[in-house]
Amino acid sequence: MMAFQAGGPHAQDRALEAVAYAWNAMRVIPGSAYWEKPQGKNPPLVMEKRFTVVPRGIGLVIGCCTFPTWNSYPGMFADLATGNVVIVKPHPAAILPLAITVRIARQVLKEAGFDPNVVTLLATAPNDGPMVQSLITRDEIRLIDFTGSSANGNWLETHAPQAQVYTEKAGVNQVVIDSADELKPMVRNIAFSLSLYSGQMCTAPQNIYVPRDGVETAEGTISFDAVAQSIADAVRKLTADPAKTVELTGAIQNRSVLDRMREVSAYGTPLLDSASINHPTYPAAKVSTPILRKLDANLDEAVFTQEWFGPIAFVIATDSTHHSLELAARIARTRGALTLSLYSTRDHVLEMAEDAAVSGGVALSINLTGGIFVNQSAAYSDFHATGANPAANASLCDAAFVANRFRVAQSRRHVPQYEST
Repeated sequence: MMAFQAGGPHAQDRALEAVAYAWNAMRVIPGSAYWEKPQGKNPPLVMEKRFTVVPRGIGLVIGCCTFPTWNSYPGMFADLATGNVVIVKPHPAAILPLAITVRIARQVLKEAGFDPNVVTLLATAPNDGPMVQSLITRDEIRLIDFTGSSANGNWLETHAPQAQVYTEKAGVNQVVIDSADELKPMVRNIAFSLSLYSGQMCTAPQNIYVPRDGVETAEGTISFDAVAQSIADAVRKLTADPAKTVELTGAIQNRSVLDRMREVSAYGTPLLDSASINHPTYPAAKVSTPILRKLDANLDEAVFTQEWFGPIAFVIATDSTHHSLELAARIARTRGALTLSLYSTRDHVLEMAEDAAVSGGVALSINLTGGIFVNQSAAYSDFHATGANPAANASLCDAAFVANRFRVAQSRRHVPQYEST
């Protein structure tokens, strides 16, 4: 159900949002303009100018394996709305969702009187890198939408100079805990965010910063260790019922995530080990609960400044909230991040966090304790990514996401002067 929600309606909302932005960007281009320049005693210079929106060329939409439709729908529909044909290239491990999309798109195009080849599918086998790279660098490819690893995204941005490239890559998402009215609502919200989709979301939190001197609450100061253990206990409680857990976590998507889960055990101190769960409906699915490790900001920066994609998170002891926010801003700015979350009851800390978020070019969520979670964003009212740090060079959706997908050609000619009555 959760995969359907994010991969279906939410992704389609983003696509519709891209269409609206595209329409708005194109409608401000006039069809024609009357231009007149006075020449003193001589007759004025008078011209009519005509403007035509021109598509860029072929768009290539490259899907990812964990969320194959999330960025693909907005990119595909932004291309089509601005007049470009589209090649949809799914990840070899997640072909079906985009194959269904392309099949239906081609049917609709044909029914509407268009050539169905306006949208085509490029389904490939694993190890398709060389073929895809040769396609990406072809001169005909003028638009590329990509979601995936930083290595592949950076390669794209460097080696496809003929194309406008829109990328969403890896990032290190962070939570800063300063103070709270109550501990339980906070840790429940964090536990849900850590468990959702097994952390296999580009917005999932990874680093949780807590001052080593503890956190102020209405019940008094809670020690660092107590806060860390409360988060672990909340995750353990949330994932205690296997039948409910599998609907929340989904399955582990690929073996590299499992390898990463084993690798992280070499770092820090364990707070919560992962438990394997047998899926009641799909016995072959690999379902694992989150891992939490305890780190020190002054000793383990090499560990927590890299992305650990999957159900892996760190509770990190910092010198102060100021230290936490400095780390969060710097890591977002240098490593990339899509989300930043803050818990604080102090107004001056909220202002510091706003400044840190602006410095890091990252979206900030403040004191989430109810049914809204940091790893969820709503179309039409939330920007997904900013394009202002290394995690992504584009935002879903803003004017910049669509405005460079078309050009404007113009013609002009002399015409008689318009005489008003």
